[in-house]
Amino acid sequence: MTSPNPLQLLRLFQKVAPAAFFQQLCKENGYDFRQGVYSAAVVVWLMIWQRLQGNRGLAAAVQHLLQGGAGELVGDCKRWNQDRVSAATGGYCQARQKLPKLIVSQVNDRIIEQLRTEMQEGWKGLSRPVCVVDGSTLQLRHEPELVKAFSPGRNQHGENHWPVMRIVVFHDVFSGLALRPAWGPMYGETAVSEQALAEQAVERLPADAVVLGDGNFGIFAFAHVVQQSQRPMILRLTQARAQKILGSALVEGTDRRVVWRASRWDRDAHPQLPEQALVEGRVIVRANPSRSKEFLYLFTTLDLDANEILGIYQLRWNVETDLRSLKRTVGLHQLSSKSLDMVEKELLLAMAAYNLVRAVMCLAARRTNLTPRQLSFSFVQTVVEAALPGLDNAATEEQYQRRLDRMLRYAAQGKLPHRSRVRSYPRKIWAQGGHFPMRKRIVPNEEQPK
Repeated sequence: MTSPNPLQLLRLFQKVAPAAFFQQLCKENGYDFRQGVYSAAVVVWLMIWQRLQGNRGLAAAVQHLLQGGAGELVGDCKRWNQDRVSAATGGYCQARQKLPKLIVSQVNDRIIEQLRTEMQEGWKGLSRPVCVVDGSTLQLRHEPELVKAFSPGRNQHGENHWPVMRIVVFHDVFSGLALRPAWGPMYGETAVSEQALAEQAVERLPADAVVLGDGNFGIFAFAHVVQQSQRPMILRLTQARAQKILGSALVEGTDRRVVWRASRWDRDAHPQLPEQALVEGRVIVRANPSRSKEFLYLFTTLDLDANEILGIYQLRWNVETDLRSLKRTVGLHQLSSKSLDMVEKELLLAMAAYNLVRAVMCLAARRTNLTPRQLSFSFVQTVVEAALPGLDNAATEEQYQRRLDRMLRYAAQGKLPHRSRVRSYPRKIWAQGGHFPMRKRIVPNEEQPK
């Protein structure tokens, strides 16, 4: 595959999402596309910049704009041309709130699609992407609207304080790109499971994608949804479920075609299943290469050799490091917005910022004959953070390309170490120290002790 045009990837809005694209989106959604300072393109870019800069505040984003960080995105604006733009954050704050969530979602999808087309890799002998699914949780601010939408949950000590959002994300196992996630409450009467969220996200996958999931998604209802979408799958099964499907003892080396039918428990838990629902595929039993005395029970609809199926499934672990990069390196473990709409917009544009860093990793890796997975995400993110001001302020195309080449050269130096042997010491953590007393919840109208 030839190397993609770097300008198409890194000049995020001038190339991937140009002004004409924003005009079309705004027209379709009935949003006033003004040529003012805080147009839709500028607001989206500043929100992505905030995430790339360690979730910086509104004041930092406004200063970035005033220093020319948005480049040509501002367009023809009278106040901008006369240098009368205020440094206050009120205008930017209002523009963020007024920006329709649907526009943010469509911009995010376009960025993902453009980057995925350029960065697509695949398993040898399998000319299609492989997308692995997994779930996680995000912590939200304690605001009345968010508490109502995402219940904080309870434990043996009483009601928790922070609202919790459950998300499910599909990642490309080769490039690390993340598709638009599905989310919902983790606790409360409207709580939604990871499997149900994954069913919602399946339709956003490329039509030819292979769905890869661990034992949490190796259930009949999810397998049936994937089959109905006409996408192949590789799902890990529990030992009991694999034995039930095979109808015989589990023997290492088994590779047998089966017809997976819904059990009574499946129908009770998922009443929407059709009466004659079934999934045809293969059950493969192999020893786990990474754990002795453990077996892997895999269900697949692919016709590849069993060893290749096992090799593809071993790539599933990549999603764990991808989620860690999303939550810790990009800072998505806690969202700072106070309203439901802003939380969802912040989440979507944080995914766009994450994918931008992944694009840089792919470009840097190709220049040094590496794979994107061989580079450190946090290292490359640091390089991008440091290089963005210079890229934004480049006076000419030649200067931009020179600075871009330098950024990619530095990013390629963030190669992860190759461990030739296992760790010589067990993993341990420092014990947690003392804590302050727990803050007690004050109930209104409750008589306080004298």
